[in-house]
Amino acid sequence: MDLPEPQEQIEQEPMEEKSEEQVAPAGDSASSSDPKPAPRSETQIPTDLPPVEAVVEGPAWYVIHCYSGYENKVRHNLEQRIETMGMKDKIFDVVIPTQEEIEVKDGKRRTVERHIFPGYVLVNLALSEDSWYVVRNTPGVTGFVGMGNNPTPLRPEEVAQIVKRMEAEAPTVKVTFKVGERVRIVDGPFNDFRGMVAEIDMERTKVRVMVSFFGRETPVDMDFLQVEKA
Repeated sequence: MDLPEPQEQIEQEPMEEKSEEQVAPAGDSASSSDPKPAPRSETQIPTDLPPVEAVVEGPAWYVIHCYSGYENKVRHNLEQRIETMGMKDKIFDVVIPTQEEIEVKDGKRRTVERHIFPGYVLVNLALSEDSWYVVRNTPGVTGFVGMGNNPTPLRPEEVAQIVKRMEAEAPTVKVTFKVGERVRIVDGPFNDFRGMVAEIDMERTKVRVMVSFFGRETPVDMDFLQVEKA
């Protein structure tokens, strides 16, 4: 399932409150003794929810979108709501797909955790009106991926592919250069030499750099981590 761009959440203008001095329509004799409905608690699930049709029976993985950069905050908010609203038997797990990545900057290597799908969070739940309401109304969540009130679950092969990327033993290498750009070699016998990128081999994580050596351009094959953008 292709993940669409996160949708902007539209802020609605607050409704104008009626003045107490407005006169009730004829025939409506509002009395101060009439009972007023009690305010709804944040931990109370309403009974007038829109119908939600589950595509699969039982637990499945669904995708919710949020603003990019707020993934961790959304997961925290949702986990708190699951706890306070007693939904552990319907919402089982909240995951942010991440992948370790090595980047080279100023000649130094560091490992960072990168979000595989920025702006998206995975939720494992048994879809119902209650579980839909709890997730959809979590602060920071802008909606489910799917049509209307019927979220589309991930297929098993899609889940397996995401898990495989998250459990990869070797972190991926972030390439900050491209063919035709000048780079500086930061490791090996050609340390501190500068040259032009001639070829990039993503499978072998190798880059071919044209280095000026003894007055002639010489191709040198280097590891991604041995060069950086000049």
